[in-house]
Amino acid sequence: MNPPAHSAPPVSGWQFWIDRGGTFTDLVARSPDGRLLATKLLSEHPERYRDAAVEGIRRLLGLAAGAPLPAGAIEVVKMGTTVATNALLERRGEPVLLVITRGHADALRIAYQNRPQLFARHIVLPAPLYAEVLEADERLAADGSVLKPLDEIALARGFAAARARGLRACAIVFLHGYREPRHERRAAALARIAGFTQVSVSHEVSPLMKLVGRGDTTVADAYLSPVLRRYVGQVAEALGDVRLQFMQSNGGLADAAHFRGKDAVLSGPAGGVVGMVETARLAGFGCVIGFDMGGTSTDVSHCAGEYERVWDTTVAGVRLRVPMLAIHTVAAGGGSIVRFDGTRLRVGPESAGADPGPAAYRRGGPLTVTDCNVALGRLQPVHFPALFGPHGNQPLDTGAVAAGFERLAGEIEAATGTRRPVEALAAGALAIAVEHMAAAIRRISVERGHDLAAYALACFGGAGGQHACRVAEALGMRTVFIHPLAGVLSAYGMGLADCRVLRQRAIEAELDAALADALFRCAGELAVQARTALAEQGIPAAAIRIEQRVRLRYRGTDTALSVALAEPAAMAAAFAEAHRRQFGFTLAGRPLTVEAVDVEALGRAHMPVEPERPRPADAAGAPVPLAHVRAWFGDWRRVPVFGLA
Repeated sequence: MNPPAHSAPPVSGWQFWIDRGGTFTDLVARSPDGRLLATKLLSEHPERYRDAAVEGIRRLLGLAAGAPLPAGAIEVVKMGTTVATNALLERRGEPVLLVITRGHADALRIAYQNRPQLFARHIVLPAPLYAEVLEADERLAADGSVLKPLDEIALARGFAAARARGLRACAIVFLHGYREPRHERRAAALARIAGFTQVSVSHEVSPLMKLVGRGDTTVADAYLSPVLRRYVGQVAEALGDVRLQFMQSNGGLADAAHFRGKDAVLSGPAGGVVGMVETARLAGFGCVIGFDMGGTSTDVSHCAGEYERVWDTTVAGVRLRVPMLAIHTVAAGGGSIVRFDGTRLRVGPESAGADPGPAAYRRGGPLTVTDCNVALGRLQPVHFPALFGPHGNQPLDTGAVAAGFERLAGEIEAATGTRRPVEALAAGALAIAVEHMAAAIRRISVERGHDLAAYALACFGGAGGQHACRVAEALGMRTVFIHPLAGVLSAYGMGLADCRVLRQRAIEAELDAALADALFRCAGELAVQARTALAEQGIPAAAIRIEQRVRLRYRGTDTALSVALAEPAAMAAAFAEAHRRQFGFTLAGRPLTVEAVDVEALGRAHMPVEPERPRPADAAGAPVPLAHVRAWFGDWRRVPVFGLA
């Protein structure tokens, strides 16, 4: 990939911003003189390198494969990774011992008794993440008072027995532990004495009421953190004495030592949202729909002036109660498999992934959406990175694509008696994929009352540009925004992100004048904790700013909305407006309950990248095409190819 034609202010050393995705790993580097360089390589290529992120750094530094990184040359590495996401999807985390108040061993399994399929008679629930349950003799009241002291001797015996069976990770979740953590703290100490190397405690992981959400999040943290720690250790070992930061699901960076499993599930996609919002803002777009199409899936997001977050979500059948950027994922990416099921043509949800990848990637993969674009001439091998073959230096294989479509046409002919042209099959599969992606965008916008005519479609990801116009057309959108670094925008977003630390405290009291002082006092205490946590990551005090918010809900309901901390009347008015905007009504006269106080500390540890200055369309006359190629748009045409940067 050619380096973009723009630069940033000089810095003291190399910075690398990396998105390790399911199919490709994208890297953007800022050199000491301010130049921005970019490259892309396959995430999995065990024959040639152990880790794609480290190999990409070597390439951008001009080093030979396997060469050690030069000491002192790199200032910081900022990464987003799908390691935790993949471990969750594939159930490859660390076996977990769930430690919970006696009598509640099956509370997380029963949960809310949701039926995944309403009319299914045989209900199959996702397998729990924990391997065993240990019930602790203890009980707290809702106000935090002790009803039954913790039986430490029995608990210590239980820990020793579980450790002898090979368990090394535990999640401690006690009833009302968010209100009074003394029993959880003591249990955690006993677990560490017994030799558990990963101890996740609910009052630290998710200090809010609701046992199921708090418990599930704590279990997920214990399940994913060891996997994440092993990968972080592997990268840190290769980098040596280099500052290493990771993107969290909430859109903020954290030093490697503070990066936890619960915060890593949307690590890679979050970088894309940050990059999308910041570059769109610099280009003058306030309302944007993010369209991030990668190799495995497509992520869509909505922004109308500020980041949208969710606090309760489900990923791969696992309930999580942590702040995450609101990202909706659909199984339609460049690697989505195209097949005939005996009746109709289907696209996804299965993906070819990074290995073997699409048929064109020279690893014997199936036909995919990427292959459709190759077959129609919309992906040209000469203008696509030559990353394939046993030595990682060959172009896309058009012969394998042609042979795959011939086989597909033969299957359809055998079943229907009709021979369909390759162009019709490829174009039809693309139409199906486009509708999948457009439907995902409608769910986060039109179905929530947003008028897409007022939005720009911010397109990025390795495959986004191939489909942006078709998706915008299907949605009635008239503006498509493509940044010069759109193909690696998730990596670029790592460099634009702030460091973030979030602290929360459950309140569960009615909003009135008497509560106001307590809310401000609580927010002040949390702000001190958040500032301290950022300072421990090397952020200077002058670079830290604090945002204080309160989550409110109508009394007797369970849907809380977040508003800025202010006087009670101002918060009530802001809540009413937010409720009307999201649900279309308000409950006049209904008292408000304060669910929690959220305090976030944000800090930037480096000079921001120089803002992009979009060039006027007529600044340099008509652009000159790089070449003319043959491509299918309803028929075969001779079309120009232009460089983006």
